[in-house]
Amino acid sequence: MKKFSKALLATAMSVNLFACSSDVQNENTYKIGICNYVDDASLNQIVANIESQLNEVAKEENINFEIDIENCNADSTVLNQIITDFITDEVDCMVAVATPVAMAMQSATEDNHIPVVFSAVSDPVGSQIVESLDNPGSNLTGTSDYLDTTNIFNLIFEANPDATKISLLYDAGQDSSTNAIKSAKEYLNKKNIEYVEKTGTTTDEVKLAVDALIQENVDAIFTPTDNTIMTAELSIYETLIDAKIPHYTGADSFALNGAFLGYGVDYANLGKETANMIIEIILDGKDPSNMPVQTFDNGTATINIDTCQAIGFDYQTIEASFSKLCTSVKQITTAESFDDIED
Repeated sequence: MKKFSKALLATAMSVNLFACSSDVQNENTYKIGICNYVDDASLNQIVANIESQLNEVAKEENINFEIDIENCNADSTVLNQIITDFITDEVDCMVAVATPVAMAMQSATEDNHIPVVFSAVSDPVGSQIVESLDNPGSNLTGTSDYLDTTNIFNLIFEANPDATKISLLYDAGQDSSTNAIKSAKEYLNKKNIEYVEKTGTTTDEVKLAVDALIQENVDAIFTPTDNTIMTAELSIYETLIDAKIPHYTGADSFALNGAFLGYGVDYANLGKETANMIIEIILDGKDPSNMPVQTFDNGTATINIDTCQAIGFDYQTIEASFSKLCTSVKQITTAESFDDIED
């Protein structure tokens, strides 16, 4: 038998122990690849809450999540490269924040079936990401920020019953806007209310669209959960204030960035519940194909009190009036991000 020195034996034992320790660490470590579509307050809030919830559970369960957070900034080439990198890194789960990311991940995982959990997908069925909300049917599931357009328009006419011309401001290329704009037109047609459509794909185009709407003398502007308009909000809200035109939108982040009102889901909770779905897949072995897509109560109206006063509304009157039509009415002040207003 070949003999080894004590030093060599000690070294070998140390290596073996390290290998065992690494195996244990690897068994308790899960890779999560998150891709955000664009840098805006709503989507950033989702990502932040996904990360914090995953880290909280990791502490409780004595595990480790290696979280890789990327942002493609609405660039499809960058998006595809990010997804390719996630696949190469053998992530245990991909996370898609917004519809375009979910659609790209769906295409990229048709063969490898890596679990994908999406968030902030307004119409998962209409976008053909899932077969149905109750039974997604493939390797994708997640959370939806579906917007009840009718409820927002009820608020518009509650604040101004005499409104005769409404603008629809959105990016025609955003899937999240498609159904909401269709519903808005149906609502306005039934009431025989004139509407003016303006679209934009960049902040500069959105600014030009707003200038045109002011010339049209619209009574109010509606925007759904549209990431392009969200990104532009800080560049247009003061112009709308000067024109005394209220901007009604599909998320509280618009109100944070200066719009009069944001109505819809709590994006912090959306992020937390998205993380919980990731955890169920990773730790409990659940199959995305039969995990229902989560939808949420769309009953919270967030009013920017700075803008409310500047355009001539009395906040107390608006709050009392809107409370009859909403689960809750909240107030917010203008800031670039939610972190800027936290205590």
